[in-house]
Amino acid sequence: MKVRFTPSARQQFLNGLAYIRRDKPSAARHFRQRTERVLRRLEDYPLSGRAIPEFPELPHREVIIGPYRFFYRVEKKTVWIVAVWHGAQDIETAEISV
Repeated sequence: MKVRFTPSARQQFLNGLAYIRRDKPSAARHFRQRTERVLRRLEDYPLSGRAIPEFPELPHREVIIGPYRFFYRVEKKTVWIVAVWHGAQDIETAEISV
């Protein structure tokens, strides 16, 4: 199984890294390393994330890599990261790509 980002999710992730980097570059490096480690786990265990509590009817799942939430869906042999949101953002007003 491969983990891939949609273009919008990749941009959201990069924006989050840039935001963290402004205050503390070492924290941004650490966050990126943690993210890579957690997302690699999805290659072997794609259903290890939880259902999104706000949208239990969607086929999407999430993993939390504090303070960010990574929303994803599984299609065939690919785990698609479809959105990356800071935990303080209001997800109920967001749209998640399907």
